[in-house]
Amino acid sequence: MLGNWLKTSILMAGIIALFGVVGAAIGGKGGMILALLLGGGMNLFSYWFSDKMVLRMYNAQEVDAATAPYLYNMVQGLARNAGLPMPRVYIINEQQPNAFATGRNPDNAAVAATTGILQMLTERELRGVMAHELAHVKHRDILISTIAATLAGAISALANFAMFFGGRDEEGRPANPLVGILVAILAPLAASLIQMAISRAREYEADRGGAEISGDPGALADALQKIDYYARGIPMPSAEAHPETGQMMIMNPLSGGGLAGMFSTHPPTEERIRRLRAMHRR
Repeated sequence: MLGNWLKTSILMAGIIALFGVVGAAIGGKGGMILALLLGGGMNLFSYWFSDKMVLRMYNAQEVDAATAPYLYNMVQGLARNAGLPMPRVYIINEQQPNAFATGRNPDNAAVAATTGILQMLTERELRGVMAHELAHVKHRDILISTIAATLAGAISALANFAMFFGGRDEEGRPANPLVGILVAILAPLAASLIQMAISRAREYEADRGGAEISGDPGALADALQKIDYYARGIPMPSAEAHPETGQMMIMNPLSGGGLAGMFSTHPPTEERIRRLRAMHRR
């Protein structure tokens, strides 16, 4: 566990360093310092408010035992199994089957599921999915994922600013426009690679932890197989509009394969299912 947190801390430091690189491209040393301060400020802001931002991006609606008893009571029982406080529960009006967790710690956590996943999965399969999300809460993955998503989006915005408005060197002279173009291309790519490294290992751990919480590894394996099949053909406009948040989902919500699949923040579904089936046999 300590090794996992050390790796994550190094990767998050890498994202902050990217702010410095982009800032230097925009305004030399002064731009780098300003960007690093901005990155630190966004980290602090993300700690307190990123969960609300992400839920707003997806227009998630909070529900309770009166408005959505099926989902709410299921999460309540699983949270009890996991020894966790009851998280807030949200529903997202999207047909693609998907779900995610967010929040800065278990006492301030939220889980969200799409209407598509509620319609497509059996009760047993949905239990497996929500247990997976609660495992993210228990492992405290959700703060890292949410901050990484927020900062990656900010890096992309800064990089685009560098490309369209150019930059200045340390003497205040206009920078080479090719530098701005390279920064606009490479900085978001580097942020995506860091997100991928953070997310993949944590998905495997959440699969294992979710299987323990639900007591049924086969349920999550069946759910992943079904989600993967349907999600490929059903777009998720809110995720496409905010691609930096895709790594928070149980399944990659973004369209595209080939090269895009190589840079997916999620591990291969087949391997996730294989590990869960092996766990089920044991």
